[in-house]
Amino acid sequence: MSRMVFFAPKGPADRLSTLFWQRPKLLLVLLLAMPLFWLVVVYIGSLAALLIQSFYSIDEFSGLIVEEFTLKTYLELLRPSNFDIILRTVSMAAAVTFASAIIGFPIAYFAARYAKGRWKAAFYLGVMLPLWSSYLVKVYAWKLILAKEGIITWAAEGIGAGKLLNAVLALPVIGGNSLSTSYIGTFLVFVYVWMPFMILPMQASLERVPGSLIEASADLGASAGQTFRTVILPLAMPGIIAGSIFTFSLTLGDYIIPQIVGSSRLFIGQAVYTLQGTAGNVPLAAAFAVVPILIMLAYLAAARKMGAFDAL
Repeated sequence: MSRMVFFAPKGPADRLSTLFWQRPKLLLVLLLAMPLFWLVVVYIGSLAALLIQSFYSIDEFSGLIVEEFTLKTYLELLRPSNFDIILRTVSMAAAVTFASAIIGFPIAYFAARYAKGRWKAAFYLGVMLPLWSSYLVKVYAWKLILAKEGIITWAAEGIGAGKLLNAVLALPVIGGNSLSTSYIGTFLVFVYVWMPFMILPMQASLERVPGSLIEASADLGASAGQTFRTVILPLAMPGIIAGSIFTFSLTLGDYIIPQIVGSSRLFIGQAVYTLQGTAGNVPLAAAFAVVPILIMLAYLAAARKMGAFDAL
């Protein structure tokens, strides 16, 4: 006697699973719908709105926004006071990027060539640990460290280098009453905060350098310096450029560090914050905000040609 097998009726979940199995493209569309909505509408849409507002202007008499296409706002960026802000920001970003590469390269090289096992874990922990603490806490902590009554001034006076520190602070442009109110202090905090973003891409790039090439260079009679210049540095360059993308762009758009540590002279981020808030000049703020975008687009295009994205 044969047995009759009864199947339970399919529920909504079963029917939906069958539909997705039969139409995998539908599942793909649904999975990408929300990320694409965020990218196109929220992110690109906000950038488009920013770009449009940068072509508006402010009526000099009423102070109201004139919603008519004009290049007047962009021409205001060429005024000495505004152009100095752009030049100051780009110079600081370039200096921070260069210093991060110089300081971070030996650390990344040691981690890539010599650190194994627990030493490798200690390296990642040491590099990533500063990123786990609050951004504002780190900046305010550095403000206290760099203050006139801070530990650096105390240590300098303790070892008899107080006069040297005062001489450095007396330098024009970069100096100030203390490290916490000078460009030197701003530079130090920027390097500290963004250093991990330079070290990690360099370390990943250096790990791809075959050890056999370094041994072959030594066997052919090259000195350590020649091996570094002709073998290690060219092969590590994509990682250096990849790290510079992070440090340069993050410094270019930051406004919190210069607001807390440094002089009263503005950076681009501070100018945007002030213009759209206190001054109410949204078109000029938008024009300032477009400047880092254009700089980074050109920077990314150059980095792509040099293979930097392979090290990300």
